[in-house]
Amino acid sequence: MSVDSALQGVPGVNLGYGQIIVSGSKMTDSKYFTTTKKGEIFELKAELNSDKKEKKKEAVKKVIASMTVGKDVSVIPVHCSYLASSQSSMLALHSALFPDVVNCMQTDNLELKKLVYLYLMNYAKSQPDMAIMAVNTFVKDCEDPNPLIRALAVRTMGCIRVDKITEYLCEPLRKCLKDEDPYVRKTAAVCVAKLHDINAQLVEDQGFLDTLKDLISDSNPMVVANAVAALSEISESHPNCNLLDLNPQSINKLLTALNECTEWGQIFILDCLANYTPRDDRESQSICERVTPRLSHANSAVVLSAVKVLMKFMEMLPKDLDYYGTLLKKLAPPLVTLLSAEPELQYVALRNINLIVQKRPEILKHEMKVFFVKYNDPIYVKLEKLDIMIRLASQANIAQVLAELKEYATEVDVDFVRKAVRAIGRCAIKVEQSAERCVSTLLDLIQTKVNYVVQEAIVVIKDIFRKYPNKYESVIATLCENLDSLDEPEARAAMIWIVGEYAERIDNADELLESFLEGFHDESTQVQLQLLTAIVKLFLKKPTETQELVQQVLSLATQDSDNPDLRDRGYIYWRLLSTDPVAAKEVVLAEKPLISEETDLIEPTLLEELICHIGSLASVYHKPPNAFVEGSRGVQHKRLPARTASGESAESPDAGQSVGGVSDAPPAVIPSQGDLLGDLLNLDLAPPSASVPVVPASMQMGVDLLGGGLDSLLSGDIGGSPAIAVGLAGGAGGMPAGLGGTPAMGGGLGDLFDLGGGVGMATGSYVPPKAVWLPAMKAKGLEISGTFARRGGGIHMDLSLTNNAMSIMTDFAIQFNRNSFGLAPAGPLQVLTPLAQNQTIDVSLPLNTNGPIMKMEPLNNLQVAVKNNIDVFYFSCQYPISLLFVEDGKMDRQVFLATWKDIPSENETQYQIKDFHLNSDAASTKLQGSNVFTVAKRTVDAQDLLYQSIKLTNGIWALAELRIQSITPNYMVRRHGAGQGGAEAGERACENWCWLAVKCRAPEVSQYICQCYELLLRN
Repeated sequence: MSVDSALQGVPGVNLGYGQIIVSGSKMTDSKYFTTTKKGEIFELKAELNSDKKEKKKEAVKKVIASMTVGKDVSVIPVHCSYLASSQSSMLALHSALFPDVVNCMQTDNLELKKLVYLYLMNYAKSQPDMAIMAVNTFVKDCEDPNPLIRALAVRTMGCIRVDKITEYLCEPLRKCLKDEDPYVRKTAAVCVAKLHDINAQLVEDQGFLDTLKDLISDSNPMVVANAVAALSEISESHPNCNLLDLNPQSINKLLTALNECTEWGQIFILDCLANYTPRDDRESQSICERVTPRLSHANSAVVLSAVKVLMKFMEMLPKDLDYYGTLLKKLAPPLVTLLSAEPELQYVALRNINLIVQKRPEILKHEMKVFFVKYNDPIYVKLEKLDIMIRLASQANIAQVLAELKEYATEVDVDFVRKAVRAIGRCAIKVEQSAERCVSTLLDLIQTKVNYVVQEAIVVIKDIFRKYPNKYESVIATLCENLDSLDEPEARAAMIWIVGEYAERIDNADELLESFLEGFHDESTQVQLQLLTAIVKLFLKKPTETQELVQQVLSLATQDSDNPDLRDRGYIYWRLLSTDPVAAKEVVLAEKPLISEETDLIEPTLLEELICHIGSLASVYHKPPNAFVEGSRGVQHKRLPARTASGESAESPDAGQSVGGVSDAPPAVIPSQGDLLGDLLNLDLAPPSASVPVVPASMQMGVDLLGGGLDSLLSGDIGGSPAIAVGLAGGAGGMPAGLGGTPAMGGGLGDLFDLGGGVGMATGSYVPPKAVWLPAMKAKGLEISGTFARRGGGIHMDLSLTNNAMSIMTDFAIQFNRNSFGLAPAGPLQVLTPLAQNQTIDVSLPLNTNGPIMKMEPLNNLQVAVKNNIDVFYFSCQYPISLLFVEDGKMDRQVFLATWKDIPSENETQYQIKDFHLNSDAASTKLQGSNVFTVAKRTVDAQDLLYQSIKLTNGIWALAELRIQSITPNYMVRRHGAGQGGAEAGERACENWCWLAVKCRAPEVSQYICQCYELLLRN
């Protein structure tokens, strides 16, 4: 390596961070690396102190050459050699060159100055006392007329990581930050970040952070980019300080600079933009429009940074917006272009595309062909392309995909072939219409008799059986033909599962399983466990024929095995079969839940975070930064913004989306890594953060619902014909009976809303009795029963945990799946002592409504996972909607009238409550205890009419009209038996009825509110 090549980089003015560039030398540098002369060090010292600039420069180059090859040239030993002699000795003479080199700084030769600064940066840390000698020169150079020298001085100052001299450099740095030349300012901006890393307190005390913030408004785009880069670097070590105070004005300045700065400056600005959350969808669209041109940039890093910004801000755009569709189309071409680069870049692009496809498959749904594997692709690119192909597979392109996969299964690369065969199985599970073709393709592959192909095919066919039971079992005979060729544990275990599961359809099932049993102790644990279960299944299906076989396997598992898992399972089966065969049949032959479609999807919250890190190592590793950055300083977890309701009318929960953009489709049956509560296996036991609840557009009720129209409604003619008992048909204009016309008794609005009926005080909300949510049989001995209650303005889940197992239970934790109203634990599950055998503990878990939202079916369904030291258990329960009725739900009387009329009549739900035994006052009092507030009351034709308002935690209002009527007498006929001569006897009975009408802007909620009324009034 030559001196100039070692220092070569950007010429002259384009100095990179921490680089000192020497240019202009035309001579050969090899001579600097030869050390044949005697007394070389003394000559170097002499040349360094020479009056001739050329000699000085040559000497410094020789010193730099020694430094390049790893010699310590701050203090160099001098070797004395003897002439042609077999004996040699070394006299270590130490001669310090550091002061001599530093003295060479006093020159106006730019090349020499760069060389000395390079030397100084290298040795200042080991010679801090001597480095102080250079301070005066730095100060002087920072005032040099040449901006290159000023920038060089401030750059070197930032690279000298010596605490002793930092305070001397503050004044020169302050001047350079306000220098008239933009090149000096941009260099000084980066120097602030370096100085902050050495002495953060000094930077804050000197006010450099404020100066950096001012530079964001600089007229030069490169200064802006470097200021953003420096502030971003500093903010990583201070995550709680909002150094980059981003607002619409500063964002506009950054976007303006984006068009003019270099490619790396663009990356800094785009990464900064990605940390900004727009106020509404309009601002989000505006930013997207100005960032979109970066997608056509030649630098792939700029493209990925732009994709990251667009992916984040798309979350806030309404899906019905024309621009949303346009943006989806614009994102595809740049991502496809990235795949034409060299393999290493392709791999990085594919890893990022994998995330994008999981979040928004519609972007690349028409680009399947670009992911087809090429013959010369490296294996790591092939496997990644294969994964994306499966994610993009759909009914429209499945034929094309299967044809490709079948070709891949004949390749020579074994790992790739295995992945291709598994991909066929995943396609069958994902696209139901293609399942038959996939099974046929797999059978064709089995006929090839290629060992590893056959084994992989059997593994995936087992999964297909799980997904589509009683549909493709006709292929079992073909699978059994290949039994002898199976030598891999996973394939053997899969085949054993198939034989055990469908033993009643296989005549010689006992012989097949017995053949595996011969080498039981040589099998892997996976195969042993599967074999044990399969033989127990066979025994339960054919008990008379297989009694000896089951005794043999139980004996092998419990007495001859040293594997604790195998022994435990053997003992459990033994006890089940010996004590309660019926229970054994229910447990072992229980109906199995279907497997989920995508078991390898990234968990939604992690996916959101990784989308925010597109273009970084996190997006390549598919892990959050804090998982692989050692000592990561305050790494913040990033999340995608919630979709706003700007410009949209409030809709029903049908249109609601979860925070992460998850669709409203019902979740898969089995929780897995990518759906429901799969992330519970890595459950964070810390209390959830008290973030502001995010309510989707569909769950919001605008404040201006009554704006403008209220005065006209109330000042207009709301009179009419005298009120008649019109039941639930409502008055004129869709108003409730009694509100649409003139009151029958008295007059005026005051009489209409007469509350003289004696509405009582709240008596406390109704708490349903505890129900068993998770039976012990399904949770390895843990029984969970519970109920929900609203106390003191808060929501509580009251649980009873009972341990029916043989072991102690500890380490309890709980997590909820996304749900319709964002219910989430407000703290950890407080089980402070271990749960002993046969012990029951009552726990009250406070809840909040700050969790992620996704519409459930039914609306009040809650899916829960509880984790302890034994396993993770899943169950679902339903909470009464009254749990969500808030204490400030009493609506003003005039607002009630206007709102009732404003809500369309098709949003009205009518309901009848039978066997009602309360008068209107008692009903009002009971309902108020559960935050159902009576706004008005009146009596019309022996009917009591209560007008009531309810407010839910997510801001939805519901208005109700409760009509209570007593009908007496009602003649009921009861027919006696023939022995009484056919005589009929009459009885008088008094039946109480209650009619309810509910109006709500989210009509899906109404039926649940009606059910709550019945529950509250009857209990």
